[in-house]
Amino acid sequence: MRTISKEWLAFLREQFPRGSQVICWELDDPEHISTGTLEQIDEEGRFHTRMGDGAIRKLALGEEQFSVQPPEPTLLKLYMPLTADFYGRDEWGDIDETGEEWDGRTLLDYEDQIQGALVRNRMPEEKERGVMRWYDKQDSLNIKVRSAEFTAEERSGQLWGVAECRVVGELSPEELSTLKEYLTGQASDGWGEGMDLEQIRVDGGELYIHLWNSENWSIQTEQERFAPKVAEGLPAECFSTLQTTGQLICIRRGESGYYPSQWDTGDKERNVELADELNERLGVTPAQRQAMEIGSMAGWDVPGADPANYEIQREEQTEGGMTLG
Repeated sequence: MRTISKEWLAFLREQFPRGSQVICWELDDPEHISTGTLEQIDEEGRFHTRMGDGAIRKLALGEEQFSVQPPEPTLLKLYMPLTADFYGRDEWGDIDETGEEWDGRTLLDYEDQIQGALVRNRMPEEKERGVMRWYDKQDSLNIKVRSAEFTAEERSGQLWGVAECRVVGELSPEELSTLKEYLTGQASDGWGEGMDLEQIRVDGGELYIHLWNSENWSIQTEQERFAPKVAEGLPAECFSTLQTTGQLICIRRGESGYYPSQWDTGDKERNVELADELNERLGVTPAQRQAMEIGSMAGWDVPGADPANYEIQREEQTEGGMTLG
């Protein structure tokens, strides 16, 4: 069994994440080249590579002839609320002493000016790595996150502050948490502090934008910020029927619309019975089924997509002497 230091093993795994391209050749036939994709580096430092024919080769440094190219960086966006103070000018051109606080919806009309100010605030030293230039820890995050830059983007009818990060490989939950913590510091006390003082001239006055504020502020991934919020207590899937045709369908949590079921009988009444039988096998309650039906049609963030609302109605009606079918 090969022995390898924990430090060297950690370096290899950080430098060559899963998905790296592996190029192999034979010493006596260097023109015969084969390529594969790295799946893992084991405890002995061997590169487990899935070749083009699907086979797994375990390549060891110093024993086989191969090179490894890390995957191209992918873009990770972290979103944060964007606010600003607006100071208007009076009829004599003087700036008001008291400013108005504007939120992201109001700032949407000034996206171009704000984008320009964010670019002007970047320093020459940040050309290659953005604010990661000032990250002073020699750890896996420093290796994986090649750059991070603040910008702004319109989403859901408002302007958001965004940290665009170019990442090689996948960040662990701990690394993502550390990245968020570092960028929060840059938005509040570091890089963002300079933006607080950046004067942005707009019609009627001046804007001073804030990447960070003390109330209702958070930094989140695109999935965390914008993915449909699904209520607790919903099953992964359930069965139902279309009222118009009686077709048996499957509804999946968090997805719009429905999928035709392979168990459709072609008979409307039988499909209604079958939907009840299948849901009972899955442990899906009537309240969960109703919530899933509403969520698939109207969105997963509406009250009707929460099974708790139907359970409350059921309890109230039962207490009032009514029974539900």
